[in-house]
Order: sequence, then structure tokens, then C-alpha cells
Amino acid sequence: MILSSVLPAIGLFFLTNIDDIIVLALFFARGAGQRGTTARILGGQYLGFLGILGAAVLVALGAGAFLPEEAIPYFGLIPLLLGLRVAWQVWRNRDDDDDDDDEAKVAGKKVGVLTVAAVTFANGGDNIGVYVPVFLNVGPTAVIAYCAVFLALVIVLVWLAKFVATRRPIADTLERWEHILFPVVLIALGLFILISGGAFGL
Repeated sequence: MILSSVLPAIGLFFLTNIDDIIVLALFFARGAGQRGTTARILGGQYLGFLGILGAAVLVALGAGAFLPEEAIPYFGLIPLLLGLRVAWQVWRNRDDDDDDDDEAKVAGKKVGVLTVAAVTFANGGDNIGVYVPVFLNVGPTAVIAYCAVFLALVIVLVWLAKFVATRRPIADTLERWEHILFPVVLIALGLFILISGGAFGL
């Protein structure tokens, strides 16, 4: 039972999380040159993904009252607000001299565990929608196997994002445009989650 769940779990994980590579790569670009960036991104990704798995398991167990399906699209407010906050910071600092306060600028871009976790969880609404019917149609042992495989693959996903973000042409592009791409991607992600889920009657 456990072995027969491994391959489907691997396929399901990458099918539902491949889009995270782009967002995580931008986190790596934002945290470039800072000590502990990889550890914070990995910790945040694990924290956010544990939230996704916890929500999916609870809903599958019949605790849907705690997380109604219609509430999931509103997760889009998290990356939307974070993106607007970063965009405001970029706008406010647009006239700063590039040669001044370099250390302050780097510190201002510090990637936080909770920020990564919040974006990961918000982007996981579709994951929850996919995982619940799967969990409902397999036994408890298979659910545990799925969760174990998913958690083992989180580190692979983060490694892939770091690999992409550190390829020279990509790294150069991200270094140059990260301050624009990061808030734009977060805002676009938030709007996509809200609109595709029909939040606020959209």
C-alpha cells in the first residue's frame, strides 16, 4: 500500500507545486547576498506546506466547517497585500542613491520565514482542492505515505528553485529586475487566486 502510493504522490506533488519554483526563485533573488536565506526559505516553505497538508487532512476528515471551501480563494489576499507592501517600499525608495546605504537596502530585502510560509500557504488553495478528494479515496496508511512523500519533496522543490535562481543569465536578470518582478508576481498571484476562486463575486 505504501509503495504503491509513492509514485502517484511524486506526480501529484510536482503537478500541484511546479508553479512554486518561480515564486521561490524570486525569494532567492530577493535574499541574494544575505546569510541564512536558503534556511529561511526552506523553513518557510515547510511551514506553509505543513499548513496546506493540515488543512487538506482536516477537510478530508470532515472538519470542513473550520475551513469552508468558499474561504479558500480569499487566501489570495495574503500575497496581494504583501506585494502591495513591497511595491510601496520600492516606490518610496525609488530616489535613493544606488551607492548609499547598500547594507540597509540588503537588510530591507531580508526574506522572512513567515513571509515565505504565508505566500506558500496562500498559493496552496488549489493544492487543498486537489488533495482532499485524493485523501478521501485512499486509506489512512496511504494518506500518511502521501504526506511523507510530499514533505520529503519540499526540499527538492526548494533546491530546484535555488538552482534556477543561481544560473548566471537568470541570476543576472533577477538581480536587475527583482525589485519590480517580486511585487508584480505577488500581486498577480494574489489577484489570480481571488479571481479564479470567485472571491468577492469576481
